[in-house]
Amino acid sequence: MAGTAAAGPPAAAHDDDLGPAIEAIMHKPGYEHAQWGVLETDPASGRVIHSRFANQFFVPGSTVKLVTLSTAWRTLGPNHRFTTPVMATGTRTGSTLHGNLALVAQGDLTMGGRTKPDGSVDYTNIDHTEAAIPGATLTPENPLAGINAIARQIRDAGITRVDGNVIIDPRLFRLPALDPQPTPLILNDNLIDLLTTPTRPGQKANLFWRPKVAPYNVTSSVRTVSRGGTTSVKVTASPDGTRIRLSGTIAAGSQPLLQISDIQDPNAFGRTALIEALARTGVTVTAPPTGPNPQKQLPASYRHNPRVAAYVSPPYSQYAKLILKVSHNLGANLALCNMAVARGSKNCFDAFPIEHDFLTNVAHIDPTQFQLSDGRGGTPPERVTPNGLVELLTYWLHTPDAKAFRRLLPILGVDGSNGISCTTNCPAKGKVFAKPGTILGDDQLNQQLTVAAQNEAGYLQTDDGRLLTFFVGVNGASSPDLQSFLSIFNDVNQVTALLQEQASAHE
Repeated sequence: MAGTAAAGPPAAAHDDDLGPAIEAIMHKPGYEHAQWGVLETDPASGRVIHSRFANQFFVPGSTVKLVTLSTAWRTLGPNHRFTTPVMATGTRTGSTLHGNLALVAQGDLTMGGRTKPDGSVDYTNIDHTEAAIPGATLTPENPLAGINAIARQIRDAGITRVDGNVIIDPRLFRLPALDPQPTPLILNDNLIDLLTTPTRPGQKANLFWRPKVAPYNVTSSVRTVSRGGTTSVKVTASPDGTRIRLSGTIAAGSQPLLQISDIQDPNAFGRTALIEALARTGVTVTAPPTGPNPQKQLPASYRHNPRVAAYVSPPYSQYAKLILKVSHNLGANLALCNMAVARGSKNCFDAFPIEHDFLTNVAHIDPTQFQLSDGRGGTPPERVTPNGLVELLTYWLHTPDAKAFRRLLPILGVDGSNGISCTTNCPAKGKVFAKPGTILGDDQLNQQLTVAAQNEAGYLQTDDGRLLTFFVGVNGASSPDLQSFLSIFNDVNQVTALLQEQASAHE
């Protein structure tokens, strides 16, 4: 019956036999006090293949993004594009604008900073937003590409002088109490990238940083030490974030080390970035290029002001792919704001009634199986049941976008967050499509990491092409350090790989 939440599949006993290989993983050191959850179903028949604590709450981590992006896909549409206009206020005399240029931010996640020549959005398996994870790398695209395109359009519109100011209009939505906090204008994920590359022992290491926008300045005293030496690079920033310093050592022969520093005032940063881009195209702005964003000078509306430029984003399906492939936290929180704006609200938390309605009346899932307070899965109160996530994944299989959605997820051993697991001698490689969820914290008492959550939820593709839905997760594991944590990440992926192999063997 329409509008009625569907009951989940019956749960098997919590001592469900998963086989000796999986049980051996679940009883490794570090899991003594942990709880594992498993649910595997065959959507075609409704059969529950494996179930362990399927109706219990688990700390979800980034599996929350499955709910966020499912709702955003439905609310915005996969073909939605964000159009960020620049409006000219004042009057024109020939090529001179006597007034201001206002870039009206529209919640575009990348502003062209990841767009490839074919129009798709680029990503690396370990994104720069996760620079704390070993192996994080940069995409090659210019983070200021959209701003540069806007500047060229303004020049092409015949403006060569702005006798006034450049202003970022950030009034699209009110800044929500979310971490990371989405902003209406985002350039390079509101981050400064810092890439340190070793040279010869005893020599200064090379530094590459971007995007280079005044008054940001980066200096480094990092020295290269001998092979096998200590790599320890510290990043410090001034209170306003504009003076960044790197110090420490990096071992010769090691991979470049990527670190990041926050852009603390995205509006002031974007304003200067546009003024500098205009200067590069030959457009003079009389206002000082650096300083606060003069938001108070914005008009109440632009009803009688011409649009002189606009940047149009790739379709939202590309942003959904980025968010799910690399677990893009800022993008997931921004999705809440995007949904609220689409429904006429400036309050990003008005997205939660939209999610509730989606779960209840579209996907027909009991929403009490989810306890959510952000878009990315990073707050302490959040919980999900394996059954709730599997029901959501099953819903997608009955939609026209089923294949498209499945391919947005990281693919085991191939790409995205799960591209680093199951890369060799793994029969399940390329056959597990799943969103991982991780929550780490410091156990100060025992001087180790606590792994509040390491989960996977998605699809297993059997060797004959059938799709099974699953959740595999562990809450409450422990790890001595970040490097050792990767073994827990790989353990969970290994369980999913074994489930795929079991399912294929029983065809």
